[in-house]
Amino acid sequence: MVEKQKKPVTHFTINIPMLLFLALCMSQHPLLSHCQLDYNFYYKTCPLLEGIVRNGVWSAIMNDTRIAASILRLHFHDCIVNGCDASVLLDDTVDMTGEKNAGPNRNSLRGFEVIDNIKADVEKNCPSTVSCVDILTLAARDAVVLSGGSYWYVQLGRRDGTTANDQAANQQIPSPFEPLDNITAKFTSKGLDIKDVVLLSGAHTIGFAQCFTFKRRLFDFKGSGKPDPNLNSNLLQNLQSTCPSSDSTNSNKLAPLDPVTISKFDNVYYKNLLNNSGLLESDQALLIDPKTASMVDYYSKYPYMYTSDFGASMVKLSNVGILTGQNGQIRKKCRSVN
Repeated sequence: MVEKQKKPVTHFTINIPMLLFLALCMSQHPLLSHCQLDYNFYYKTCPLLEGIVRNGVWSAIMNDTRIAASILRLHFHDCIVNGCDASVLLDDTVDMTGEKNAGPNRNSLRGFEVIDNIKADVEKNCPSTVSCVDILTLAARDAVVLSGGSYWYVQLGRRDGTTANDQAANQQIPSPFEPLDNITAKFTSKGLDIKDVVLLSGAHTIGFAQCFTFKRRLFDFKGSGKPDPNLNSNLLQNLQSTCPSSDSTNSNKLAPLDPVTISKFDNVYYKNLLNNSGLLESDQALLIDPKTASMVDYYSKYPYMYTSDFGASMVKLSNVGILTGQNGQIRKKCRSVN
C-alpha cells in the first residue's frame, strides 16, 4: 500500500514593518499622508499638466537663467517651513502676515510670477483641479532638469494650505551664518537627515547670493579683522572686488554660488568646496564634519551619483508635512486662499 504524500508546508516570513506601513497608509495616518500621493493623480483630470509646467519653466529660464535656482529655492523655503503647502506663495492679508517678508525671504525670494503664470495656464485647462504646491513641486524638478540635472518622478496629490507663518519662516529656514549642527537639526526636525543636508546644499551649484550673505568672510571674519582663512585666495580677491568694504550700499549685489559652471546643474559645487571655494559659510562648513566631508569628496568624484541621489532627497523634501485628502484646498490663485 502506497502512503499518500504529505502536502508540503509553506513557510513565510511576516514583514512587520511593511505590514505596519501598509496599515498606516490604509488608515490615512497623518504621519504618512504621502501614502495618498500618486504618479498618475491628474492623469484623467488634467492630463496636460506636466507639459504645461515644463513649458512655463522653460520659457522663464529662456528669459532669465537665474530663475531656475530661484524656483528651486522657492520650493525649499516652502517645504522647510511647516511642510510643503504653498504657504510661501501667499500674500499678506489684514489677518495674516505671510512668509514672503520674513527675514530669509525679504528682497531675495523670486519666481512668484512664474508660478502665477503657470497656475493661470493650468486653470484654463483644468479649473480648480491642481494645487499650487503640486505645480511648485513639478516646477522645481523641471528647473533642475532644464539646467542639466537628472530627472526624477514626482508623485502628486498635495493640497494647498490656507495660512502662512512668518515667525516659523524666521525660525525654521537655515541661515548661511549658522553652524552646521544647527542646520542639520533643522533638517532632522523635518524628517530629513545629514545626507540630505549635503545633497540639498548641492543645489548651490546654480544661482547667486547677495553680498551681505558672505561679506563678513571677506574682511572681518568673526571679529578677527581678517578674511576667512578657509576661503580660496583667488576667490577672495574677486569677491572683495565685487563687494568692497568701503561700499555700504552694495549688500544686494550678486555673486555666483558656483563661479565655474554658473548656470549648469552639476557636481562642481563639491569640487569647489574641496578647493576652499564655497561661497557661503554654510557651504564650506560641510568640510568640517568628517561625515559630511566624506560625502563631499564622494559626490565630487561621481557626478552621476550626485544627480541621482539629489533627486531622491528632493522626493523626501517634497513629502514633508503635506496636506492630502480633504485637508487644505485647491487654491484658484496661488497668492490667496479661496
